[in-house]
Amino acid sequence: MTIIEEHQIAAQDLDKGAFLPYGEVIKARSGMQNQFASNPYDPETSTEEAQLVLCNGQPRLWIMHLHNRGFAFTKLARHKKVSQCLGALQGKEWFIGVAPPQGENEYPSLKDVAVFRVPGDCVIKLHVSTWHAGPHFSDDEALFFNLENMNTNKKDFESVDLATKCVMLT
Repeated sequence: MTIIEEHQIAAQDLDKGAFLPYGEVIKARSGMQNQFASNPYDPETSTEEAQLVLCNGQPRLWIMHLHNRGFAFTKLARHKKVSQCLGALQGKEWFIGVAPPQGENEYPSLKDVAVFRVPGDCVIKLHVSTWHAGPHFSDDEALFFNLENMNTNKKDFESVDLATKCVMLT
């Protein structure tokens, strides 16, 4: 595939409202000082909990060791059976390109693609079928935890070539 143009996308700070079309932001919450103490917070009834979809296969939690691949991408990928969670270990800032979920045979256009700056102290959960490219980061290497399904990359991976080099303006 020949790249015919370059499309620059300014990174925006990760904000719960701005990220909502693509997924959810998971931030730290105060824990109990004593694990045996009564805690009035109930995750089963809270509207603040991330809505994970992990029922379409066996969940897999793993740590990715990635090397810097720059701040450009020419493809987006999506998973139609699972909500993927990503977070940096070691508190490193990182970036992700995203486009909202779409129907079975629908693909994103460049106007749909956004870039977010993700602080190293939170996690993102991508909605099922959210298109994404990343993680991208400035360090030589970084560690990320990834929650998806065991067979996500074999049986639930679809990609699209954008025919354009998308450059993240960090």
